[in-house]
Amino acid sequence: MSALFKPLQAGALTLPNRILMAPLTRCRAEDGHVPGDLIATHYAQRASAGLIIAEATMAIAGNSAFWHEPGIYSDAQIAGWKKVTDAVHQAGGRIMLQIWHGGRACHPLLNGGAQPVAPSAIAITGDEVHTPEGKKPYVVPRALHDDELPAIVAGFRHAAENARLAGFDGIEVHGANGYLLDEFLRDGSNTRSGPYGGPLANRARLLLEVLEACCEVWGGDRVGLRLSPLNSYNSMRDSDPVGLITWLAQHLNPFRLAYLHVMRGDFFGQQKGDVLTPAREHYQGVLIGNMGYTSQEAATAIETGLLDAVAFGVPFLANPDLPARIKVGAGLNPPNPATFYSPGAEGYTDYPFMQ
Repeated sequence: MSALFKPLQAGALTLPNRILMAPLTRCRAEDGHVPGDLIATHYAQRASAGLIIAEATMAIAGNSAFWHEPGIYSDAQIAGWKKVTDAVHQAGGRIMLQIWHGGRACHPLLNGGAQPVAPSAIAITGDEVHTPEGKKPYVVPRALHDDELPAIVAGFRHAAENARLAGFDGIEVHGANGYLLDEFLRDGSNTRSGPYGGPLANRARLLLEVLEACCEVWGGDRVGLRLSPLNSYNSMRDSDPVGLITWLAQHLNPFRLAYLHVMRGDFFGQQKGDVLTPAREHYQGVLIGNMGYTSQEAATAIETGLLDAVAFGVPFLANPDLPARIKVGAGLNPPNPATFYSPGAEGYTDYPFMQ
């Protein structure tokens, strides 16, 4: 396991280990999508991660997909996140904020009746969203007009600026899991024509514009990107996921990002393929893998050079001291899925530390 405990330089950040905390939606924000003391405690407990990547956070008001997720567009939200970053830093940790637009995964009942937006008017099927009125089917989104997209880019830029004010060490742009930027990337959800549809270079245009804006705020060495070319979550598919990651890996190099964070598989097993090998072959920076790794598998991937670090999701959720447990080979707390998205401390800040 020694490979997991070697320091890593990820852009401007020096990470003490390669056991990263993946972004995990937990729906614990207070009214107004404001992160409170409970969220600060949760992340401070996990400060031994080489890097914490905080949960998907609304870059732009009116685009809620999870009811109680946090935002980063208001003064109250900035102040709430400042408590979080202060707590993590006082505990010796490093934390980046994942900024996000829910796209067609949003719902009118979560957004004052507003219809969600997407690259094309294609709804998520086979799943429902939690709302104040119970679980509801997703609705057909409104296709964004080309002249609306600069405002999306500006919203991400403003979120990046606010994340600086909140004391984060950097930001991760959420380009994965069937949310707005991923919806533009993949041809199963983007059937539009014009400068943002059709060929991959056009479908990637919005993501690259967002990255450029965020790098102007932070410098590329404090910006990361998460991608999930295979994941079918939120009714996502692409006709050529390996080609997608290959093209992106090549075209991301000029940004000199802190890292590229790739989800290696599909939650539902509908799409299969090796997307990490082409990412490693074509991307010249720090490569982070994610999705179902054991500590031994993670160490092997780093030792062989396939990855530079691994982000752990559920294991970090249930084990605030995950690096210490891995180091001594201790057992792990079992997670409680019933409390993944419920309010309060249960299943959030009450998982025990190793004795």
